[in-house]
Amino acid sequence: MLKIEAKEFWFVVGSQNLYGAEALKEVQAHSEEMVAGLNSSGILPYPLVFKALAVSSESIVKIMKEVNYNDKVAGVITWMHTFSPAKMWIQGTKLLQKPLLHFASQYIKTIPWEKVDMDFMNLHQSAHGDREYGFINKRLEKHNKIVVGHWQDPEAQKQIADWMNMAMAYEESLNIKVARFGDNMRNVAVTDGDKIEAQIQFGWTVDYYGIGDLVAKIDQVTPLEIETLYQEYQRNYDFEMDQNDPEFFEKQVKEQARIEIGLKKFLENGDYTAFSTNFEDLYGMKQLPGLAVQHLNAQGYGFAGEGDWKTAALDRFMKIIASNQLTGFMEDYTYDMVSGNEVIVGSHMLEVDPMLASSKPRVKVAPLGIGGKEDPARLVFDGVSGSGIVATLLDLGTHFRLVINEIEAVKAASDAPNMPIARVIWKTKPNFKEGIHQWIEAGGGHHTVLSLTVSLEQMIDWAKLVNLEYIVIK
Repeated sequence: MLKIEAKEFWFVVGSQNLYGAEALKEVQAHSEEMVAGLNSSGILPYPLVFKALAVSSESIVKIMKEVNYNDKVAGVITWMHTFSPAKMWIQGTKLLQKPLLHFASQYIKTIPWEKVDMDFMNLHQSAHGDREYGFINKRLEKHNKIVVGHWQDPEAQKQIADWMNMAMAYEESLNIKVARFGDNMRNVAVTDGDKIEAQIQFGWTVDYYGIGDLVAKIDQVTPLEIETLYQEYQRNYDFEMDQNDPEFFEKQVKEQARIEIGLKKFLENGDYTAFSTNFEDLYGMKQLPGLAVQHLNAQGYGFAGEGDWKTAALDRFMKIIASNQLTGFMEDYTYDMVSGNEVIVGSHMLEVDPMLASSKPRVKVAPLGIGGKEDPARLVFDGVSGSGIVATLLDLGTHFRLVINEIEAVKAASDAPNMPIARVIWKTKPNFKEGIHQWIEAGGGHHTVLSLTVSLEQMIDWAKLVNLEYIVIK
């Protein structure tokens, strides 16, 4: 499994010296109690560290500089315990280069009216501070996340957790490297784009390699390495030989193992976490990578076919948010237009991500009918059901656009015994005709990333963070 570096988030509390030393001592005690409570909730996926009370412009600038240059810190959560004059936040906030969440909360949940006096009112001014702080973030166009709720509220904690996962993916996105084996599929438009602009805007590095570079690495794989991975395939998947001769079946599966080992070594050597292939560019290879790609997908690598580097990078990004759960590369393939039960059938030639499987995948060997190579081994399965999203990234020449559609993945209505590839079936929202019409009108591509873990809100948060135009089909 691909690993990402363990990181933390800093909790910075807004107040001011006007309230006096005793009041600030109480503010700090409240803040430390909140951080301890949030960490012990079991909901936050990453540790939250109480960093400091921010009571002056100088202290805020120092904190934000430290955030920017501390690789352990993935983002900042701010809370206005009292009224924190926003002019002192300007310089530090302008310097901040990492994700920012404004937690509009309060230490107390219920006002003890019988005890309320002016000292109490002066100390508990979160509503006052939130408006001042919110204004300056809007004025500075920080596109920060805002979560509203009491710090002990599980719903608010879940929103913070979701944002943390997005922020971690944003940080890791700056390190996403895509190895592109071969160029874009000839005569296909939507899968190509401006790689330099993608690196500027998203941090993604996209490097081209001729297929010979990969073949050279594949040719170095040893029989022992192949046998070890073959046995892993046997443990993880069911083998369905159908009408194939057992010796032929094993040979084809082991060829995929050879491809996978060579691919993985190539990716590891270059620190690549995503890749694309192209069935029009297979010189020197015996098979189009199928099972090899799918097993790498299960380990967290992003992927897209036909040279589609944008979707490969987006796949890796969304896998980070989802911790590689129920998320993977997908292609809109065909429609089932039964009146009242219309669905989109998603599939691909070979490389449907097994993280979307509803049951144990099966290894099959069958002709492909495209690419002009040997019969490749691939994983076959039916997809999961449940609520989720599909997302695609377009290059419109002047700018990138993210298109997102909420969907409902459904169970297949019938078996497909003659279809030796995996399939995922979903209903598009708000309905079949309107969903497809809006998708096409927005320029949405046929390659997507489908996820039943990543939320619409997380994708919008990311789009705002990187100044990416987004369209939600609704």
